[in-house]
Amino acid sequence: MPSLDDRIAQFEKMCREDPDNDMAHFSLGGAYNQAGRFQDAADAYTKCFERNPGFSKAYQMAGAALMAVQDTDRAARILLDGYHIAHTKGDLMPKNAIAEMLTTLGIPLPKLETAGPAVPEGSFICQVTGKPGHQMKRPPFKGPVGAWIAENVSDETFQAWIGQGTKVINELRLDLSNDEHAEVYDQHMREYLGIDDALLAKLTGNH
Repeated sequence: MPSLDDRIAQFEKMCREDPDNDMAHFSLGGAYNQAGRFQDAADAYTKCFERNPGFSKAYQMAGAALMAVQDTDRAARILLDGYHIAHTKGDLMPKNAIAEMLTTLGIPLPKLETAGPAVPEGSFICQVTGKPGHQMKRPPFKGPVGAWIAENVSDETFQAWIGQGTKVINELRLDLSNDEHAEVYDQHMREYLGIDDALLAKLTGNH
C-alpha cells in the first residue's frame, strides 16, 4: 500500500509533468499538509492560486499552513486576498474559514460590497475551484461524502478528477477491488477535491 511519502512523490511528479495544473499543486499541498510539511504545503497552495487566481480554497489553505509555521505576515496578506476572491466568487465556505483565521490574527475584516457577482441564471459555482460550472444530477456515489460532492463540486471539476484519478490508478498500479487500494484512491480524491480531515470527520460523524 503506497505510503504518504509515495503519494507526495506522485503529486510532485504530476506537478513536474504538468506545472500549470492548479489542481495538481492543490493536491500536493494537501499531501504536504498531512505530512506536517506546512511550509512546503503553503508553497504548493501558492502555486495553485497563482495559476488559478479564483481558487479561493487555495488561499485559505495557504494561509492556514503559513499560520502553522508562524509566518503571520505572509499569511495575513494571502488571507486578505483570498477573502476578497471568495466574496467575489460567492464561495461561502472558504470565505467563512478565511474570516475566522483573520479574526484569530487580530485583523479586521475588510468592508466589501454587498452585491454579489453577476452570475447567469442557473449557474452553479463550484466550491472547490470557484469557477462556474454544472451541478451534478446525482451524487457520484452513495454516502455523505458523495452527497457533499454533488452539492458543492461542479461536474466539470469532478470529471477533471476522473482524469487525474486514472493517472493515479495507472501510476500507483491500484486495484480498486482491493480495499486498501480503494482507500488510497479515495484519499487522493479527497485531497484533489479539498476534503480535508476536519470536513471528512464532520461529514461522517467521526469527530
